[in-house]
Amino acid sequence: MKKLTFIVLFFAMISLVACSNTETEKSEGANKQSDELILAVGSEPEEGFDPTTGWGRYGSPLFQSTLLRYDKNFEIQNDLAEDYQVSDDGLTWTVEIRQDVQFSDGEQLDADDVVFTFQQTKGSGSVVDLSNVKGIEAVDDYTVRFHLEKPDSTFIDLLVTTGIVPEHAYDENYREHPIGSGPYQLVQWDKGQQIIVERNPHYYGKEPYFKKLTFLFLSEDAGYAAAKAGEVDVVSIPSSFANEKVPGMKLIQLESVDNRGVMFPFVPSGDMTEDGFPIGNDVTADISIRKAINVGVDRKALVDGVLDGYGTPAYSVADRLPWWNPDSVIEDHDIEQAKEILDEGGWKETDEGVRVKDGKEAAFTLFYPADDQNRQSLSMAFAEMMKPLGISVTTEGKSWNELEQLMYSEPIMMGWGSHDPLEMYNLYSSKTRGIGYYNTNYYSNEVVDQYMEQALRATSTEEANEYWKKAQWDGKEGFSAKGDAPWAWLVNLQHLYLIDENLEIGEQKIQPHGHGWPITDFIEDWHWKE
Repeated sequence: MKKLTFIVLFFAMISLVACSNTETEKSEGANKQSDELILAVGSEPEEGFDPTTGWGRYGSPLFQSTLLRYDKNFEIQNDLAEDYQVSDDGLTWTVEIRQDVQFSDGEQLDADDVVFTFQQTKGSGSVVDLSNVKGIEAVDDYTVRFHLEKPDSTFIDLLVTTGIVPEHAYDENYREHPIGSGPYQLVQWDKGQQIIVERNPHYYGKEPYFKKLTFLFLSEDAGYAAAKAGEVDVVSIPSSFANEKVPGMKLIQLESVDNRGVMFPFVPSGDMTEDGFPIGNDVTADISIRKAINVGVDRKALVDGVLDGYGTPAYSVADRLPWWNPDSVIEDHDIEQAKEILDEGGWKETDEGVRVKDGKEAAFTLFYPADDQNRQSLSMAFAEMMKPLGISVTTEGKSWNELEQLMYSEPIMMGWGSHDPLEMYNLYSSKTRGIGYYNTNYYSNEVVDQYMEQALRATSTEEANEYWKKAQWDGKEGFSAKGDAPWAWLVNLQHLYLIDENLEIGEQKIQPHGHGWPITDFIEDWHWKE
């Protein structure tokens, strides 16, 4: 018999993270007899488990329920909601909720809790943006009405991602002691080490197979070591470990929109932000540079060489999601076409190998977060691919504090990827230029703006998606590589997990950017093989 207490000694011996206060017996080769799981699937949430400040935006909130949810194909399903209606003008959303729901403390969930949750979220000043919500009211005990300032098709995503908190049990300590109506409840949090959760006895949905889950907060190296020692059932790993065989475990590869790409400053230099940081770049402001790079880069080679094959070429911020336009995909790794684009753009070849236009060299520095090995490797490989085009790219790592000063005027290796089409608006709308990490390249296109405004004002998801697709490429214009090419999207990472060979986790959605624990989305369906 193996006990989790062994992991404390194991990691102490190799000076890694220690995990304590859990003693779960696991028989050799007999995991399917256990109703407990040990997981190391992500970092410790720094802000705790409060949905009103962002917990659950990139995966199931686990402890809380949401009004709606996405199924594996991104179709809207009811969760707490029994039904919802949107008024013809798109300004009023009415949600009818179930009457059989209790929080994990046994108290009834009703419309007042929903109103409280969204009011608390709106006032939190967090990453959850409810600025368009004018008012929220409980029509009766189980009906809630949301009044919007203006129509917004993406409001539905807030109903999908915002976990409902109990008004009676919410205080300044809620983030560390969450109470909710989700499938599990938090019973222990050892800061820096682990959390232990157990089934919520009052859960109204399908009862999870596993009674108890222990989430360990381990580094990638420590997690992999724990897998090799047989002390975890599920662990996330980087691609560098993916080809190593671990007895008793299988590799699961989940597709994602966890993308990496080069953000190009879109405007010429000369302006400054309100904080005094420079805006614009005279090289990347030239569309022929941006288009040539998009055509000339070999995305498949980046997947194979940097990600060890565990990824896919990326062509947008939302590849394969319902609002993605497949017509925006280009043929890349065409060096000759890239050279033609540069020739036509007036960038002349020189004996030194770096093209010149109006006395200016086709050269720039590509910056990346210094602590991110993956982005460093992508940046260096990208720079090598630019040499045959006559574009000189140097690479340099900086802290995020430094990048926040450079990102308006220098190309940056960025990463995004969300289950919300609003992310496209945030990255490409003229109205979001220079706001936080959004549109830092100051991209602007009136036609694109119009399409995205139409997408937001649409009164159905299907209608909205058609406008999102046109914003990417309508046959003549768009923010994709076929259009203005303000980004060179490069790769989508696959999210990799080693899991017990007897564990079944079912089909998963395309994963978002790597924040949170998106693999837990359908955890109530996990079970041992029959």
